[in-house]
Amino acid sequence: MSITKSPWIIHYNGSSCNGCDIEVLAVLTPMYDVERFGIINTGNPKHADVLLVTGAVNEQSIRVVKQIYDQMPAPKVVVAVGICASSGGIFRECYNIIGGADKVIPVDVYVPGCAARPEAIIDGVVKGIGVLAEKQAALLRGDTDEAVPGAYIYEGPHDDDGSLITEEEVEE
Repeated sequence: MSITKSPWIIHYNGSSCNGCDIEVLAVLTPMYDVERFGIINTGNPKHADVLLVTGAVNEQSIRVVKQIYDQMPAPKVVVAVGICASSGGIFRECYNIIGGADKVIPVDVYVPGCAARPEAIIDGVVKGIGVLAEKQAALLRGDTDEAVPGAYIYEGPHDDDGSLITEEEVEE
């Protein structure tokens, strides 16, 4: 059975304003219904295939982020949701902020936005599932290095602050 048919996700909020967290929760509601892709939200990293990180990484959360990542079985994928998880966002100049999740763990997919829209999060997770399939194939071939070269970045239309622009806004 393919791991990509029913990936399990664990979500961690580094130190965000909770805007992206609300959008991640919206993805789980019947309106967006991410479960149609077979995706299940779990609270146990030992069962998770995809780690969704929101918010910037600060001094206190470094150990937690690493621990969650290390507890996940291989192959695993990390999706940085929002501009804060990608680069530190508006908090990057704060005294205790290190930056995005990629300062602590390898990130496979970046989803821009402040806050990232549910459609962009779903697209990022689906891209992450593709990366997960590549990593699984690499492990089955016997490759010891599970990393897939290059980061996959969501390339939808977005404005200057990294927020996704809807099709209606593009037409205007």
